[in-house]
Amino acid sequence: QAQLVASGGGSVQAGESLKLSCGDFGSFSQSTCLGWYRQSSPWGDREGVAGIDSDGTTRYADSVKGRFTISKDRAENTLSLQMVGLKPEDSGTYYCAAGVTPTGCRQLVFGYSGQGTQLTVSS
Repeated sequence: QAQLVASGGGSVQAGESLKLSCGDFGSFSQSTCLGWYRQSSPWGDREGVAGIDSDGTTRYADSVKGRFTISKDRAENTLSLQMVGLKPEDSGTYYCAAGVTPTGCRQLVFGYSGQGTQLTVSS
């Protein structure tokens, strides 16, 4: 069964909200952190947007702070990203990911990811 599979993307208008989900992070539950990164294009840079450590500490990129909220359901082994006040620059493919080093997690740099989900925000 595939893990770290993101879902919930779609096309929205600027200012709207959307929630992304990552079902069954399974064996990655013991990772140093879990999180989300995005790519504006297949050849674009990865941008870590949010992370949550095993102790529940959360981190956000400055570009999404105050608008995105990451959460983890331990019982269901699922990860979510609630996004409000979406902007066109939030568009891209979002990936659920797992981090393996404390340094990487602090920097929102992740080592493993699965299938992404596309978000398009129109102005």
